[in-house]
Amino acid sequence: MSKDKKNSNIRIIICAVLIVLIFCGFTVRLFNWQIINSDEYKEISAQSTSYTEVSDATRGEILDVNGKELAVNKTAYNVVINKIYVAPNSLNNIIYNLLDLCAVCNTKWVDVLPIKIENGAAKFDADIESELYYIVGESMLNDETLSTADEVLSALSERYEVDTVEDINRRRDIVSVRYNMEKSGYSYSQTYIFAEKVNQDTVAVISERTQSIPGVEIRVTNERVIKNGTLIPHILGVVGSLSAEEYEENKDNGYVINDVIGKFGIEAALEDHLRGKSGEKTIVKDENGNIISEEESVKAEPGDTVYLTIDSNVQAVANYSLQKNIDRARAEGENEVKSAKYNNKSQTKYLGEDCYCGGAVMLSVKDNSVIAAASAPNYDISKYYDPDYNAWLNTNEHSPMFSRTFDGSFSPGSAFKPCVALAALQEKVITKNTAIRCTKHYDYYPNYVVNCMGTHGSISLHSAMTFSCNYYFAEVGRRLGATTLYMYAEKFGLGVKTGLEINESVGILAGRDSSIWYEGNTVQAAIGQSDNTFTPMQLATYTSAIANNGVRYQTHLVRKIVNYERDEVVLYNDPKKPTVVADAGISKSNVNTVKSAMRSVVTSGTATIVSSYPKAVAAKTGTAENAGSDHVIFVCYAPYDKPEVAVAVVLEHGAKGKYAMYTAMDMMDAYFYKKTVKQVQSKGWG
Repeated sequence: MSKDKKNSNIRIIICAVLIVLIFCGFTVRLFNWQIINSDEYKEISAQSTSYTEVSDATRGEILDVNGKELAVNKTAYNVVINKIYVAPNSLNNIIYNLLDLCAVCNTKWVDVLPIKIENGAAKFDADIESELYYIVGESMLNDETLSTADEVLSALSERYEVDTVEDINRRRDIVSVRYNMEKSGYSYSQTYIFAEKVNQDTVAVISERTQSIPGVEIRVTNERVIKNGTLIPHILGVVGSLSAEEYEENKDNGYVINDVIGKFGIEAALEDHLRGKSGEKTIVKDENGNIISEEESVKAEPGDTVYLTIDSNVQAVANYSLQKNIDRARAEGENEVKSAKYNNKSQTKYLGEDCYCGGAVMLSVKDNSVIAAASAPNYDISKYYDPDYNAWLNTNEHSPMFSRTFDGSFSPGSAFKPCVALAALQEKVITKNTAIRCTKHYDYYPNYVVNCMGTHGSISLHSAMTFSCNYYFAEVGRRLGATTLYMYAEKFGLGVKTGLEINESVGILAGRDSSIWYEGNTVQAAIGQSDNTFTPMQLATYTSAIANNGVRYQTHLVRKIVNYERDEVVLYNDPKKPTVVADAGISKSNVNTVKSAMRSVVTSGTATIVSSYPKAVAAKTGTAENAGSDHVIFVCYAPYDKPEVAVAVVLEHGAKGKYAMYTAMDMMDAYFYKKTVKQVQSKGWG
């Protein structure tokens, strides 16, 4: 091999080695950038390139059927810290200055650290367990040996580099802010809300200082305002901050950690419509951290506005009258208890003195839209996040947040008899002229004796409905059978969900849902007892189906959904085109037979109190035995000849049906004659 050729081979080898070494160097460097120190270089990259900042969408508003405001938006101001504009190592100083400004303005800032300072020493808040688990766990300090408040505060102070701050109160406050920043995901794309809904004085003071406190901004936001917190609290619901679980469930749908979300009611049920879409702003900085450009890359879209079917005036009257008549039933019961004890009577309790709760519903017969839905006791949802008020809500023995209208399930008593009659007529088990002899005690099944309130003798359907003869309907139920009975009940909306947009109970249908069933149970079920329990909303839906000749429409709370500007319809539940859910297949003659009997209940039967109402009303009363005083139920529709509304009222332990009837008549006054609460107060029924 020549010397030149040998030198050439050496040069090739050297070049190859150098190339390999260079590629190895790049590989090591890339591994360092992307794996070992990825977080650090992401920060550097973020400071020298571009960022995407998410902006909140305006939430859609909620109105009643006439456009009256129920839940709307009000302009509010938040103090935020934007990491994009925060210089390295300046965060603690910014927080220090903001705390001073808040003290001057007497403004509250977001303080979530479960540690307080008392007499110069750190102490845990009372409810610390879950939060302490998070702080000392892997997500944060990763030191489960920390057990005292002083130890935890010292560890956090060191973590956030404020351990040299001598004032323990100031050190604790800075730690609180830094702790919440870390917990809430403060980053270049996620600003931190330092103080919420600040007043104009605070806005003015901080705005003047923003030049000297870089990274601090006043952001305009929307505060959710509930116009009348006691009108429809069980329907409306609330919005609130995302919980950790909600964030995990929704983060892939564009939610960020400090978003709000509907918690229950319409606010939750129509979250997808109400929320809107967040916007994005792209901010570009040079390698020195200077802002080069800011551009709105995605425009925020406001949420849709929802019009409910609720009529605020009828609803207000329903709320007032329901509570008034509950109070009257209880007061009369208390007086009767006193009198019974004084006169040494055998029954000295369960006379209505335990009546505290109830529900009342009015539906439009033409499409089953909910005109009013009252539940008592009521509460003020605008105070839901007030700690003292919320504590009262959660400890009140009568559970105001529990909706008797949608979730309360009650035995219907004799209000169930029209369903039995319709099923029996249609199945040809009886005719309208079939006579059954009532001897007061129905004992076909000796272990399941049904007692009647009277001894009616030979009686047909019309009179049996008018005077609510238990004997008659027990025998009809036996002939009909449990399976056929509950199949018809389902078609009329009993024991099934009505179709509401919000949560509701399905109720219980005797026979279908019973764990144990004997033939004798059927006669109990036929008079509305046994396992039968239904919600007031189901009872109103059932009554509406009778008024509609056995056709059941979907019950609903939403009239329409429009865009935020209210010039484009997104969804419309046309009352002229109701959604048919079921048809019981009842012949016109059979329906008319039962309707006529229900009219007779008012004119000469168990609901003659209502006979004086200016509109002709068809109705059925019910009394249901249970622990405590009897529940009382009243269902009706009006006008009889051309139905417009169906009403159901349940007084839990009400004992006397007249107060349920008074409530129904007050509600009809609000609908037919536009009476207000003030007018009903001065001249209501009863």
